[in-house]
Amino acid sequence: MDYIKLTSENLDGEHICCAISSNKDPQVLSKKQWLRDRLEEGLVFLKGDIRGKCFIEYIPAEYAWVPIEAAGYMHINCFWVSGACKGHGYSNALLEACIEDAKARGMQGLTVISSHKKQSFLSDPKYLSHKGFRLADTAEPFFTLLYLPFEDSGEKPRFKAAVKNPATGEMGFRLYYTPGCPFTAKYVPLIEACARQRGIAFQSTLLDSREKAQNAPAAWTNYALFYNGKYITNEILSEKKFLALWEELQ
Repeated sequence: MDYIKLTSENLDGEHICCAISSNKDPQVLSKKQWLRDRLEEGLVFLKGDIRGKCFIEYIPAEYAWVPIEAAGYMHINCFWVSGACKGHGYSNALLEACIEDAKARGMQGLTVISSHKKQSFLSDPKYLSHKGFRLADTAEPFFTLLYLPFEDSGEKPRFKAAVKNPATGEMGFRLYYTPGCPFTAKYVPLIEACARQRGIAFQSTLLDSREKAQNAPAAWTNYALFYNGKYITNEILSEKKFLALWEELQ
């Protein structure tokens, strides 16, 4: 398979793989604008030359929209190979390309946020462990910061202290999210409208800058939902799932 690296020149015309077929979809437009703004910060989006979900997205950790301390590391934002793309070595090829790029830029290694067991929207911990990633740090309720050092020296990456035990002092639902995942552009407004129609206390905050995301109250910033101050989920909810969750919490 051939691989395509997104650039400011080809970004508009390329499919970005995230299970959304139309380049005119508002989710795609939102994500592409976010990507365009990150390219000059060193972000790379490398994808298979197919319409399936086969890509890796990474950026120098100091520019990553997550609350970690990982100076000198390359951070993997998203790494997704699924469906018919599995079983052909594409994951290995994408990861190897990331490693080679990070080494060429003089990085100390890679970091990625995962989980103790496979969770929605997070990279597979079993695969990463198989590829040599180690546990650097943990954050409640299930997040892990994994790292692949190129040399056994230097300080380990870590989560910022504020997200080790995520909580807010607010009642009702409180959502923090970024434009880093295309699905938030569609589903956050739907959940906001759903909550409003039913009189459910709900506030959302778009983390619209790197600084805000790096100081967010939870380890995973693409979507962090709290209820009565307690962290609930990183899963981007549909209206049906949100109402089921609401009923469960009563």
